Amino acid sequence: MLFIGKYNDLTVQRSTSVGMYLRDVEGEEVLLPNQYLTDDIHLDATIRVFVYLDSEDRPVATTETPKIIRNQFAYLEVKDVSEYGAFLDWGLIKDLFVPFREQSVPMQAGEWYVVFLYLDQKSQRLIASSRVDRFLENERLTVQEGDEVDLLVYQQTDLGYNVIVNQYHKGLVYQNEVFRQLGPGDALKGYVKKIREENKLDISLQKSGYESIEPTGQDILNELKKSDGFLPLSDKTNPETIQRAFGISKKVFKKAIGGLYRAGLIRIEEDGIRLV
Repeated sequence: MLFIGKYNDLTVQRSTSVGMYLRDVEGEEVLLPNQYLTDDIHLDATIRVFVYLDSEDRPVATTETPKIIRNQFAYLEVKDVSEYGAFLDWGLIKDLFVPFREQSVPMQAGEWYVVFLYLDQKSQRLIASSRVDRFLENERLTVQEGDEVDLLVYQQTDLGYNVIVNQYHKGLVYQNEVFRQLGPGDALKGYVKKIREENKLDISLQKSGYESIEPTGQDILNELKKSDGFLPLSDKTNPETIQRAFGISKKVFKKAIGGLYRAGLIRIEEDGIRLV
């Protein structure tokens, strides 16, 4: 059977005036329009295509790469809003539909949102939803403490940032552990710091060694965060200036920024230190 909203490996079966028809192992066919044909696509060749529904809800194949596939999350831009819902740019000719019922907040043209793509069982249509939480699963975890994971930020809260973990789980990065600018749509690496009750995931953006950073280093990180990621202080700064800024000696300051540098959290520049 054809997998709508996913990649399919299909065999070129026959050629027509509008394109080539591809067939799966069960004999189901789908059209690959002329605009996607290249010289290396010929009868009996097996090719990988993305299958979705055209404007008349018929399966159609494309060799283009969509920005999101079925059962995954992505950060997409709204191209238009109509009386029926919003339409997202997902890299294909036909825009991706988000009905009003699937919008966590009313979508606006030109704005970007984290959405999930699924196949609606009732209508058999591909639909996107910004109601992210209901598509995340923590009941059966596929990660352990210490694992490196892929993250997609989707929401800022009073505690910090809610993140999608490995396109499957919900996690939280605490505000006081974030030392860079973050926002919805940011994709980055992280680490499972702790698994709490009910399989809630605490996520860190640094490896476990980060917890060993001394209090002075933490104070410097906090001050960097408040200063847009840069402080005009370095190992060349005179001791009096460092004393006024942090109430510590230059020796303690140099030791602290050395630890932050080795942890990959800061960059030491000619005129100061900067968050990575």
